[in-house]
Amino acid sequence: MNPSRKQAVLAGLSGVLFSVGLVLGGMTRPGKVVAFLDFFGDWDPSLAFVMGGAASVYLATYLGAAKKRKAPIIAPAFHLPTRKDVDGPLVVGAALFGVGWGLGGFCPGPALTSLGSGSLDVVVFVAAMLTGMGIRTFLNKRGSIANRVTGTA
Repeated sequence: MNPSRKQAVLAGLSGVLFSVGLVLGGMTRPGKVVAFLDFFGDWDPSLAFVMGGAASVYLATYLGAAKKRKAPIIAPAFHLPTRKDVDGPLVVGAALFGVGWGLGGFCPGPALTSLGSGSLDVVVFVAAMLTGMGIRTFLNKRGSIANRVTGTA
């Protein structure tokens, strides 16, 4: 099997594993997500354990593999982020993500996983999410988002 095919197969298997984890962790149930975000009402802290478990597995993998290996098994190099600054688009994007997550009870991964349910709410959420992404891409190509958020000319 050629390397690009191996990468595609492993990416697909990783996506399936990620989806199964989202389902088992309850991240595809908007009511559970909203209850997690409802600090002053009927708060459900169980998703904190799901996120903590995921972060722990990532940290162990990162420290065990990325720090000790020069490259992944089926790729020529690791692609790790190099930027460390916090800029306007990052802050605005994080705020929009949080508001969307709180109002809709979905973030992108669980929303795409939940499409398999056929729920109209999920379809509408994903359509709105993709529309927002498209608008962002369009405005970014024009340069208008970075100029407005960062104040650059």
